[in-house]
Amino acid sequence: MQISDAQLDQVNTQIQRLLASDNFYGRRLREAGITGVGSVEDFLALPFCEKQDLRDAYPLGLSAVPEEQVVRIHSSSGTTGTPVIIPYTQRDVDDWAAQFARCYEYAGVTSEDRIQITPGYGLWTAGIGFQAGCELLGAMAIPMGPGNTEKQLQFMIDMQSTVLTATASYALLLAEEIERRGIKDQIRLRKLITGSERSGEKIRKRIIDALGVEYYDIYGLTEVYGPGIGINCQHGHGMHVWSDYVFLEIIDPDTGEVLPDGEWGEIVLTTLVKEGAPLIRFRTHDLSRIIPGDCSCGHDEHPRIDTITGRSDDMMKIHGVNVFPAQIEEILASFPELSSEYQIRLSHLDGRDTMRLYVETNGSVDWEDLRRRVARRCKHKVGFTPLVKIVELGVLPRSEKKTRRVYDERYE
Repeated sequence: MQISDAQLDQVNTQIQRLLASDNFYGRRLREAGITGVGSVEDFLALPFCEKQDLRDAYPLGLSAVPEEQVVRIHSSSGTTGTPVIIPYTQRDVDDWAAQFARCYEYAGVTSEDRIQITPGYGLWTAGIGFQAGCELLGAMAIPMGPGNTEKQLQFMIDMQSTVLTATASYALLLAEEIERRGIKDQIRLRKLITGSERSGEKIRKRIIDALGVEYYDIYGLTEVYGPGIGINCQHGHGMHVWSDYVFLEIIDPDTGEVLPDGEWGEIVLTTLVKEGAPLIRFRTHDLSRIIPGDCSCGHDEHPRIDTITGRSDDMMKIHGVNVFPAQIEEILASFPELSSEYQIRLSHLDGRDTMRLYVETNGSVDWEDLRRRVARRCKHKVGFTPLVKIVELGVLPRSEKKTRRVYDERYE
């Protein structure tokens, strides 16, 4: 792991801010006798913080500045448990916009573009982040927000939008609707920027084929500004993470040991200049790796993370086997007859766990043969046989936000 002297100085500034604020992490540092860091070893001795720590600080226990400096709050998009409230200072708001504008620039978006923004506004960080970066860049913002597909398509045509921002789920819904209506020749989109949920190669290809766009993944999370702390560039694979705003580590999720570049593990982030709610060594539970080597764009000061494969807390345990949704996606992607959509339902029947796997296909294939082949592939790849259910194309729900694909009904 490499952390520069400048980054260590920024971490020290954050430690002083946290100690002075006496928020939850400041107290943790004080109890551990930590007053600063002078080396990589000192940094690695800093304790991690977790999502539960942030929940325990509800409502404003994360704040590291006087209340009169807080200009806005946001909250994570989770629907269960105590919400996490993140306070922002004016500098935080400005820094977030600057990072987002950089994302647009890395994607080749210019002030001549018209950006249709479909992620949600309000407490969720998505829509307002896309808009702030757009305005700072000087492009035209079309702040639609989520839903109302009829109006989305009308504005896409009438305003001749050139960039679409959306969750992958909603981008798929729009792409399928454009195909169904036969209006692709009226659409002028050239780029798509998605965030807030992981998307596999199959859904990406489906959207690209339908819309004819360049596809960009943006990275971020509410706890660390929001979306916009990284994006893949036009020249290479992987998402650059802005090293002047956050410090990136990849750790073994079981041991907490820092892993070398190229090895898969859990993303850990430290905010270097954030004022309202600084976080040190925050465990995101997102699974990825730092891509070794240089990027042809030349911006090697900003390390690249690979496509997010899932979350370490997304693991399902079936028949004693640990399974991640990404593994199921990989299996389904190997069947060209299947769409990108699937649904997993876990239940407990007659004393044992059962997985029902719903997948979509069209009517031109032998459904029973396909069902058996999918079941066999699952058995070979993950070690058990799910109950595979084939349904018609379009039967599984599409979402205007994030698509829920796993339903665990075992404990309901």
